[in-house]
Amino acid sequence: MGRPRYFTPSEVAAHNTAEDLWVSFLGKVYDLSPLMSQYKGDVLLLPIMEFAGKDISSWFDPKTEDILKYVDPLTCCVAYYTSRGRFLHIPPNGPRSDWDSDIGQPWWRDSRYEVGLLSAKTRWIRIVNTLTSQEQRMEVCSEETLNEILQRYLRYNSHARSYTWKYNGAVLDMNKTLSENNVPDNDLELEQLRLDRDSFTPAILLHYNDDLTEG
Repeated sequence: MGRPRYFTPSEVAAHNTAEDLWVSFLGKVYDLSPLMSQYKGDVLLLPIMEFAGKDISSWFDPKTEDILKYVDPLTCCVAYYTSRGRFLHIPPNGPRSDWDSDIGQPWWRDSRYEVGLLSAKTRWIRIVNTLTSQEQRMEVCSEETLNEILQRYLRYNSHARSYTWKYNGAVLDMNKTLSENNVPDNDLELEQLRLDRDSFTPAILLHYNDDLTEG
């Protein structure tokens, strides 16, 4: 098993249509687009569509990782608590002739839809190409290694692997995270001091491998 891929909340939020629908819950990211296609037109998809691109952890019991339950005061039976209305794979409260109980794994337990993990903490960095003076500001996941951040950066510089990455003059270990490379995350301190985070974003300097001058 390789390392899981991490996503920022903004990346999940970009997938917010019925044809391209992601949600996050309990730290996981699910691509429900195939589910939406399979059950297209089903009214039970509406609560899911309402939360396209959003975090739905509030729907779940974190201990059981199942949908929240309650005791129905009318029937005195345990039922799923669905404040936004019943949705796909949630059984009806009473007997129904049109309900097929043999659904297999409900979608929230089906690992086929899981595409990665939601970052517990994102952070902003500046990546400065010392050869061209181009600068790119990026939101990344604190759990990501520098190699994984490099993958994000390739869209801006397809030759990023030809550079040595440095912070404060020290060569960064691409197999470690920013924190493990002693690149500080001062967001909390800056917030407490009411300082603008954007003015103190750490800068990663990229040195082309044919010009490894100290910086």
